[in-house]
Amino acid sequence: MVKLGISGARGKMGERIIALAKESGDFQIIFGLERLDHPDIGKNINGVPIVESRDYIQQCDCLIDFSAAKAITDNLSYLTEFKKSAVIGITGLDSSSQEKIKSAAKNIPIVFSPNMSVGVNILFRLLKEAAKSLAGYQASIFEAHHIHKKDSPSGTAKKIAEIINGYDFNIKVEDIEAKREDEIVGDHKVVFESDLDKLELSHSAKTRDIFVQGALVAASWVKGKPAGLYSMEDVLGK
Repeated sequence: MVKLGISGARGKMGERIIALAKESGDFQIIFGLERLDHPDIGKNINGVPIVESRDYIQQCDCLIDFSAAKAITDNLSYLTEFKKSAVIGITGLDSSSQEKIKSAAKNIPIVFSPNMSVGVNILFRLLKEAAKSLAGYQASIFEAHHIHKKDSPSGTAKKIAEIINGYDFNIKVEDIEAKREDEIVGDHKVVFESDLDKLELSHSAKTRDIFVQGALVAASWVKGKPAGLYSMEDVLGK
């Protein structure tokens, strides 16, 4: 049984994490963390106390964090103090926040990924195989998300560019075609094209639950691991 704390507990992702964790029977939700001015602070919602004090982190095995970039510094400070593991799925983090995660990972185990979906991480693996075999092709990246998503292009699309650029492609962030429309959960497509043929690799998320399931898999996996910065590739097995 893994004891979980959920940061951003009253957001869409937080609510689904709590629901699916309860369904699985493999987790105990110790608390839901929210900002001080959140209207649900002090309430017990579906058996989960909603709190603002990070002292509660001491009671969990792992904190799953889908909150906001501005909360990451304080969360990491308490996680490090209490020697607790973390699964961080926040997107759109700047380089400073990412450096803070790397620094904290010297002392505690952290799984950090721009996309927790098992399917997307399989896509990453397939892209490596394609990119190293398609020298001379032109590559293009396309992504689409809901209108509420703040970062553009997505962290996943940037990760895709990083992967294929490692095989002598040269896709810049501004080259990524990003669309924000309706309530699209998340679509990503990579096209490799030559004068002779075209190869497309894509992933389309039907529901946010795929990210939740991946985060829960990561939370189970990271418990008891030595300090270090881990990816979903580590969780799934290289």
